[in-house]
Amino acid sequence: MEPKLARIVVPARHGKAVRLRANEALKIINTHGTQVVDCWAWNAYDLDEFMCMETTRVWNQRLNPLVGDSFVTNRRNPILTVIADSSPGIHDTFMAACDRRRYELLGVKAYHRNCCDNMFEGMLELGVTPRRQNLASFNIFMNIRVKPDGNGLLTLPTESKPGDAITMRAEMDCFVALSACPQDIVKIHGAHDSTPKDVELEILRENVASSPVRGPWVPSE
Repeated sequence: MEPKLARIVVPARHGKAVRLRANEALKIINTHGTQVVDCWAWNAYDLDEFMCMETTRVWNQRLNPLVGDSFVTNRRNPILTVIADSSPGIHDTFMAACDRRRYELLGVKAYHRNCCDNMFEGMLELGVTPRRQNLASFNIFMNIRVKPDGNGLLTLPTESKPGDAITMRAEMDCFVALSACPQDIVKIHGAHDSTPKDVELEILRENVASSPVRGPWVPSE
Protein backbone atom coordinates (compact mmCIF):
# COMPACT_ATOMS: atom_id res chain seq x y z
CA MET A 1 0.00 0.00 0.00
CA GLU A 2 1.28 3.45 -0.90
CA PRO A 3 2.06 5.58 2.19
CA LYS A 4 0.12 8.83 2.01
CA LEU A 5 -1.13 11.74 4.02
CA ALA A 6 -4.73 12.00 5.09
CA ARG A 7 -6.94 13.28 2.32
CA ILE A 8 -7.05 17.05 1.88
CA VAL A 9 -10.47 18.43 1.00
CA VAL A 10 -10.67 21.26 -1.52
CA PRO A 11 -14.06 22.79 -0.68
CA ALA A 12 -16.45 23.53 -3.52
CA ARG A 13 -15.70 26.93 -5.10
CA HIS A 14 -12.39 27.27 -3.20
CA GLY A 15 -8.69 26.61 -3.72
CA LYS A 16 -5.85 24.74 -2.05
CA ALA A 17 -2.13 24.44 -2.77
CA VAL A 18 0.56 21.93 -1.77
CA ARG A 19 4.32 21.74 -1.98
CA LEU A 20 5.80 18.62 -3.54
CA ARG A 21 9.36 17.37 -3.58
CA ALA A 22 10.69 15.81 -6.77
CA ASN A 23 9.43 12.21 -7.13
CA GLU A 24 6.46 12.73 -4.82
CA ALA A 25 3.01 12.58 -6.42
CA LEU A 26 -0.35 14.28 -6.08
CA LYS A 27 -3.62 12.39 -6.55
CA ILE A 28 -6.69 14.50 -7.39
CA ILE A 29 -9.93 12.67 -6.62
CA ASN A 30 -13.25 13.66 -8.19
CA THR A 31 -15.19 12.74 -5.06
CA HIS A 32 -18.65 13.24 -6.57
CA GLY A 33 -17.65 12.59 -10.19
CA THR A 34 -18.97 15.92 -11.45
CA GLN A 35 -16.35 18.53 -10.58
CA VAL A 36 -13.82 20.31 -12.80
CA VAL A 37 -10.50 21.13 -11.10
CA ASP A 38 -8.17 23.84 -12.41
CA CYS A 39 -4.47 23.12 -11.77
CA TRP A 40 -1.27 25.21 -11.83
CA ALA A 41 2.33 24.43 -10.85
CA TRP A 42 5.54 26.41 -10.27
CA ASN A 43 9.21 25.68 -9.68
CA ALA A 44 9.45 25.89 -5.88
CA TYR A 45 12.63 27.97 -6.11
CA ASP A 46 11.69 30.26 -8.99
CA LEU A 47 8.08 31.36 -9.42
CA ASP A 48 8.95 32.82 -12.81
CA GLU A 49 9.07 29.20 -14.05
CA PHE A 50 5.59 27.70 -14.21
CA MET A 51 3.63 24.90 -15.85
CA CYS A 52 2.69 26.04 -19.34
CA MET A 53 -0.07 24.60 -21.53
CA GLU A 54 1.37 26.00 -24.76
CA THR A 55 4.80 24.37 -24.39
CA THR A 56 3.21 21.18 -23.07
CA ARG A 57 1.11 20.72 -26.20
CA VAL A 58 4.26 21.12 -28.30
CA TRP A 59 6.19 18.65 -26.08
CA ASN A 60 3.50 15.92 -26.24
CA GLN A 61 2.04 16.73 -29.67
CA ARG A 62 -1.49 16.24 -28.41
CA LEU A 63 -4.28 18.36 -27.04
CA ASN A 64 -4.74 16.47 -23.78
CA PRO A 65 -2.29 14.39 -21.74
CA LEU A 66 -2.26 10.61 -21.55
CA VAL A 67 -0.71 8.49 -18.82
CA GLY A 68 3.05 8.83 -19.24
CA ASP A 69 2.87 12.36 -20.66
CA SER A 70 4.58 15.24 -18.88
CA PHE A 71 3.61 18.84 -18.39
CA VAL A 72 6.50 21.21 -19.02
CA THR A 73 7.20 24.76 -17.91
CA ASN A 74 7.55 28.00 -19.83
CA ARG A 75 11.28 27.06 -19.93
CA ARG A 76 10.40 23.63 -21.37
CA ASN A 77 11.44 21.62 -18.31
CA PRO A 78 9.24 18.73 -17.12
CA ILE A 79 7.40 19.63 -13.92
CA LEU A 80 4.53 17.09 -13.56
CA THR A 81 4.02 13.69 -15.20
CA VAL A 82 0.70 11.83 -15.36
CA ILE A 83 1.38 8.40 -13.84
CA ALA A 84 -2.21 7.17 -13.34
CA ASP A 85 -5.69 8.14 -14.46
CA SER A 86 -8.80 6.16 -13.51
CA SER A 87 -11.14 8.69 -15.12
CA PRO A 88 -12.21 8.47 -18.79
CA GLY A 89 -9.09 10.55 -19.49
CA ILE A 90 -11.07 13.58 -20.63
CA HIS A 91 -9.30 16.77 -19.55
CA ASP A 92 -8.64 20.17 -21.10
CA THR A 93 -5.62 22.35 -21.88
CA PHE A 94 -7.48 24.92 -24.03
CA MET A 95 -9.81 26.94 -21.84
CA ALA A 96 -8.61 29.89 -19.79
CA ALA A 97 -9.30 29.72 -16.07
CA CYS A 98 -12.25 31.81 -14.94
CA ASP A 99 -11.54 35.16 -13.30
CA ARG A 100 -13.60 38.12 -12.10
CA ARG A 101 -13.86 39.59 -15.58
CA ARG A 102 -15.16 36.29 -16.98
CA TYR A 103 -18.16 36.44 -14.65
CA GLU A 104 -18.77 40.10 -15.45
CA LEU A 105 -18.98 39.10 -19.12
CA LEU A 106 -21.41 36.33 -18.15
CA GLY A 107 -23.67 38.99 -16.62
CA VAL A 108 -22.82 38.57 -12.94
CA LYS A 109 -23.08 41.91 -11.12
CA ALA A 110 -21.71 41.03 -7.67
CA TYR A 111 -18.42 39.31 -6.82
CA HIS A 112 -18.32 35.67 -7.92
CA ARG A 113 -15.68 33.27 -6.66
CA ASN A 114 -13.38 32.25 -9.50
CA CYS A 115 -10.48 29.93 -10.22
CA CYS A 116 -7.82 32.62 -10.52
CA ASP A 117 -8.65 34.04 -7.11
CA ASN A 118 -8.80 30.46 -5.76
CA MET A 119 -5.28 29.86 -7.05
CA PHE A 120 -4.02 32.86 -5.09
CA GLU A 121 -6.06 31.76 -2.07
CA GLY A 122 -4.37 28.36 -2.02
CA MET A 123 -0.88 29.70 -2.51
CA LEU A 124 -1.28 32.44 0.09
CA GLU A 125 -2.20 29.76 2.65
CA LEU A 126 1.33 28.43 2.07
CA GLY A 127 2.80 31.91 2.46
CA VAL A 128 3.62 32.13 -1.24
CA THR A 129 2.51 34.88 -3.62
CA PRO A 130 2.57 34.01 -7.35
CA ARG A 131 4.08 36.78 -9.44
CA ARG A 132 1.31 36.85 -12.03
CA GLN A 133 -2.21 35.72 -12.81
CA ASN A 134 -1.83 32.73 -15.13
CA LEU A 135 -5.06 32.05 -17.02
CA ALA A 136 -3.65 28.93 -18.72
CA SER A 137 -4.51 26.19 -16.22
CA PHE A 138 -4.70 22.43 -16.73
CA ASN A 139 -8.44 21.80 -16.44
CA ILE A 140 -8.75 18.37 -14.91
CA PHE A 141 -11.94 16.40 -15.75
CA MET A 142 -13.14 19.25 -18.01
CA ASN A 143 -14.85 18.05 -21.20
CA ILE A 144 -13.94 20.27 -24.16
CA ARG A 145 -14.25 18.68 -27.59
CA VAL A 146 -13.08 19.80 -31.02
CA LYS A 147 -16.03 19.93 -33.41
CA PRO A 148 -16.00 17.78 -36.57
CA ASP A 149 -15.03 20.85 -38.59
CA GLY A 150 -11.65 20.72 -36.81
CA ASN A 151 -12.01 24.32 -35.69
CA GLY A 152 -14.89 24.97 -33.30
CA LEU A 153 -15.03 23.84 -29.68
CA LEU A 154 -17.83 22.17 -27.71
CA THR A 155 -18.14 22.81 -23.98
CA LEU A 156 -19.74 19.73 -22.38
CA PRO A 157 -20.33 18.36 -18.87
CA THR A 158 -17.75 16.15 -17.19
CA GLU A 159 -17.87 12.41 -17.86
CA SER A 160 -16.16 11.27 -14.65
CA LYS A 161 -17.65 8.92 -12.06
CA PRO A 162 -17.50 9.39 -8.28
CA GLY A 163 -14.02 8.51 -7.06
CA ASP A 164 -12.28 8.88 -10.43
CA ALA A 165 -8.77 10.24 -9.99
CA ILE A 166 -5.66 11.42 -11.78
CA THR A 167 -2.19 11.16 -10.24
CA MET A 168 0.77 13.33 -11.25
CA ARG A 169 4.39 12.92 -10.19
CA ALA A 170 6.56 15.96 -9.48
CA GLU A 171 9.67 16.13 -11.68
CA MET A 172 11.10 19.00 -9.63
CA ASP A 173 10.39 20.54 -6.25
CA CYS A 174 7.24 22.49 -6.96
CA PHE A 175 4.10 24.16 -5.73
CA VAL A 176 0.79 22.90 -7.12
CA ALA A 177 -2.41 24.92 -6.74
CA LEU A 178 -5.90 23.59 -7.41
CA SER A 179 -9.34 25.14 -7.64
CA ALA A 180 -12.64 23.30 -7.27
CA CYS A 181 -14.05 25.41 -10.10
CA PRO A 182 -16.91 27.71 -9.00
CA GLN A 183 -18.50 27.82 -12.47
CA ASP A 184 -22.28 27.56 -12.07
CA ILE A 185 -23.43 29.36 -15.22
CA VAL A 186 -21.71 27.46 -18.05
CA LYS A 187 -22.64 23.77 -17.77
CA ILE A 188 -19.22 22.17 -17.31
CA HIS A 189 -19.95 20.08 -14.22
CA GLY A 190 -22.21 17.01 -14.04
CA ALA A 191 -24.80 16.64 -16.78
CA HIS A 192 -27.71 16.96 -14.36
CA ASP A 193 -26.25 19.30 -11.73
CA SER A 194 -24.17 22.43 -12.30
CA THR A 195 -23.51 22.89 -8.57
CA PRO A 196 -19.77 22.98 -7.74
CA LYS A 197 -18.68 20.17 -5.40
CA ASP A 198 -15.73 19.32 -3.13
CA VAL A 199 -12.77 17.32 -4.40
CA GLU A 200 -10.01 15.58 -2.45
CA LEU A 201 -6.22 15.37 -2.69
CA GLU A 202 -3.66 12.83 -1.53
CA ILE A 203 0.11 13.41 -1.46
CA LEU A 204 2.05 10.21 -2.15
CA ARG A 205 5.49 10.33 -0.53
CA GLU A 206 6.89 6.85 -1.25
CA ASN A 207 6.66 4.02 -3.79
CA VAL A 208 5.73 6.44 -6.55
CA ALA A 209 5.98 5.03 -10.07
CA SER A 210 9.43 5.87 -11.40
CA SER A 211 8.93 5.54 -15.16
CA PRO A 212 11.32 7.80 -17.09
CA VAL A 213 10.11 11.11 -18.51
CA ARG A 214 9.44 10.92 -22.23
CA GLY A 215 11.47 13.41 -24.21
CA PRO A 216 9.94 16.12 -26.37
CA TRP A 217 8.41 15.26 -29.69
CA VAL A 218 10.72 15.69 -32.69
CA PRO A 219 9.83 15.07 -36.33
CA SER A 220 10.83 11.64 -37.63
CA GLU A 221 11.99 13.01 -40.98
